[in-house]
Amino acid sequence: MIQKQSKVQSSDNSGMRLGKCIHIYGGYKRNYGFVGDNILLSIKTLRLVRKVKRGELHKALIIRTRKKTRIFDGISSKFKKNSVILLSKQLKVLSSRVFGPFSRSLRKKKIIRLLLLSNQSFF
Repeated sequence: MIQKQSKVQSSDNSGMRLGKCIHIYGGYKRNYGFVGDNILLSIKTLRLVRKVKRGELHKALIIRTRKKTRIFDGISSKFKKNSVILLSKQLKVLSSRVFGPFSRSLRKKKIIRLLLLSNQSFF
């Protein structure tokens, strides 16, 4: 569950380290974003190798949240950090690699391009 002013980490090799959520897409006066939602964020800190600049605004896809989420069969997932993946203006993944695990509910939303970039087996 991510809301405005939440700090998020990057889980890809785009060059962003930390960002701050500015807006949650998907509805009128929407307050919270969950796994699989798109947000608008501002880049705050960078890594050494980078494709982006500090202060830029980018769209991002939420892949992990601290808030515990339940799946329909009773399984719950919880992560230590809020993590996102940066997207381009055409809503394509900006980076070429994705690090770490991601929530199982992304499979149901059929974000196949993201699943192929990760080094996990998902079938």
